[in-house]
Amino acid sequence: MEREGGGRDVVGGRRPPREGTGASGRGRLALGVLSGVLVVTVVAVMAGRFVLQAEWWQVRHSVTAAPVAPQAALGPPPGPLAVSWQRSAQVRRGTLAGHGSVAHELAQGQVVTASGRGLEVRDARTGTERWSYRRTGWTLLGWSTTRSRLVGYFERTGHRGERQTVGFDALSGGVMWRRAGAERPAAATRTTLRWPGGSGVVLTTDEERRTLYGRSADDGGKRWTRELPPGCRLFEDASHASDGVEELSVLALDCEGRSRLVAVEPSGGRVRWIRSLGSQESPEVRVLDGATLAFDGTALRAYDEDGAQIGVWNGDEVCGDAMCPAVVVRGRLIVAYRPGGGREERRRHADRNRGADAGPAGSAGAGRDRGRLESVEVSSGRSQWTRDVPGYAAVAEAGGRVYALRPRLDERLLPAGVDVLDPADGTATTVPAPFAMDPALSGARPWLAAAGGLLYAAVPEAAPRPTGSARLVALRGGFAGPGPAELGGVAEADWPDACGLLKAPDLADAHLDGEYTTKPGRAGFGDVRLPRPVTCTYEIEGADLIEQPGPADPDERDRDLPGDTVPSASPGSPVPSASGSPGTGGPVPSERGRPGDSGSAKPRTSASPRRTASPDGRETGWGKRGLTVTVKWVAPSAPTASALLQTLQATQSQTRRRTDIGGDEAYEIGPTAGTIALRVDRYIVMVDATQPPGAATRLARAIAGRLPHTR
Repeated sequence: MEREGGGRDVVGGRRPPREGTGASGRGRLALGVLSGVLVVTVVAVMAGRFVLQAEWWQVRHSVTAAPVAPQAALGPPPGPLAVSWQRSAQVRRGTLAGHGSVAHELAQGQVVTASGRGLEVRDARTGTERWSYRRTGWTLLGWSTTRSRLVGYFERTGHRGERQTVGFDALSGGVMWRRAGAERPAAATRTTLRWPGGSGVVLTTDEERRTLYGRSADDGGKRWTRELPPGCRLFEDASHASDGVEELSVLALDCEGRSRLVAVEPSGGRVRWIRSLGSQESPEVRVLDGATLAFDGTALRAYDEDGAQIGVWNGDEVCGDAMCPAVVVRGRLIVAYRPGGGREERRRHADRNRGADAGPAGSAGAGRDRGRLESVEVSSGRSQWTRDVPGYAAVAEAGGRVYALRPRLDERLLPAGVDVLDPADGTATTVPAPFAMDPALSGARPWLAAAGGLLYAAVPEAAPRPTGSARLVALRGGFAGPGPAELGGVAEADWPDACGLLKAPDLADAHLDGEYTTKPGRAGFGDVRLPRPVTCTYEIEGADLIEQPGPADPDERDRDLPGDTVPSASPGSPVPSASGSPGTGGPVPSERGRPGDSGSAKPRTSASPRRTASPDGRETGWGKRGLTVTVKWVAPSAPTASALLQTLQATQSQTRRRTDIGGDEAYEIGPTAGTIALRVDRYIVMVDATQPPGAATRLARAIAGRLPHTR
């Protein structure tokens, strides 16, 4: 045996194997690697379970121990309305199309606001927050209320297979139970996220959507199971294919050949009735106490609590883009719908009524704002009365009164309106709402409810950009003023003449001098007809104008204006277009003269600006130009007018504040310069003049200096 310099033994000229490199060493190495992998796996699982999915950091949950008083079924009396409190809930678009809405519900003295972000519950009397629940990285895709329980359904964002259902005490917000599993809400409504529930039970379904389960809202336990008819399944992610009250839930079924309705008693799962509809499309469903409405794209049908059809209104768009507003009061089904319903019939009707002036409540304007209100006796299906009305956006009932929300008090004026109707005969009192609205905006369906002497309204807004929000307003009875309730208590004599707000020097200063034609227009609603024109359109002749390549004044050149810059204006906006006041088309008599001549003719939309060309093709000027001045509203006070103007700019998808015009507030509205909304004290005026450049600004300055100021 030899020893090398390192002291290690050398046997037969070979070194002995290194320690750990034999069979036993390799086994220990493999065991070590396996142990490491196992440790990493366990750590990952534990981290995923106790960190990534842990409640302590995911959930933002607040509760309350403060009592809340229930509200009586009573709304405000007919008369002026004032804001009691208001809040805005921002729309947050999720990864699932169509689930970016904000919805509201009134129950047990509380207002529930539900959106993809989670739940927020406020005291209905004061608007103070009571409790809330949100989960970071999760989206609320359904919610249901029954008795004293509220149940929310959440899915992990980007992982639809990870689901969780949480039951809350509706008054305190405390978590009663939590379940993770494959079941999901039965036919949750995409636009409001509501899903049926009642009698202390919520309805769920499996992955195939062919079975109904009734789960207790108290502990989440399964109470009953019901198989759907063969060949039928629940619609998935439908717009509004389910609804319910405490004693009855009605769901739409996607069956072979056509859709059906199934009415289920949530208490025990008994099927009360099944009815076939007229198309294969997913219907809109509304359930009221004693009546169910379904609109399937071919007709609006009404059924009593036993499934007997009590009414049908044919038409492919009898309800438009959303379910027809309806209430049941004292055994009467009162439903608002579009007369005719079919596209062709509505077009012929609009042609016959083109140019019709806006009438009082109980009459209708022209075009898309027309509507009809009908009362049907639920027990017999007999029609009791019908009324032509504006196109109502929402209706509610409380204390034997029916409240209807109209997008505009009058087509020329700024505020929305509320009609307070007698269900016995449909007679109405019309009052202004202290906000402007645009029902064409997405993110929230217009909503109305009444309780505790208050009227609650929710309307969509374009701000904050780009997703928008839903404004929730609680309205109470306001103070009566010297004027009629239809004008918010403002006397008719306080309304200025729209054709008297500009003088000849004002037009000349705006480079609009020349012979002109004025076309005044008046407004009326309820029992009120304003004695002076609220809108005035000027058409100025000017065939020999020199070329004007840009603004005459340096301060009117393109520049960055203070305020927010946002996308273009949305359809259905209460702001008139650049070519004049909305809805006033049709040839009418006109008068020639100087500014201040009001005349008595109704206005028509002014002609579009037209440039003329020289023989060499160079543009030389405008042949005929138009401008419109509209007194949008006269409020009882300056703060009320300011709040109303703020709601206007919140409904616009593009506004820029102007601080260089004068008055108290001014906004430039639209994608290009030319429309100015101006407030001076309690007066709100809109100027619409697209040509020449800077004309609207100069005219608005002139009006700001001419309107009376009480301070």
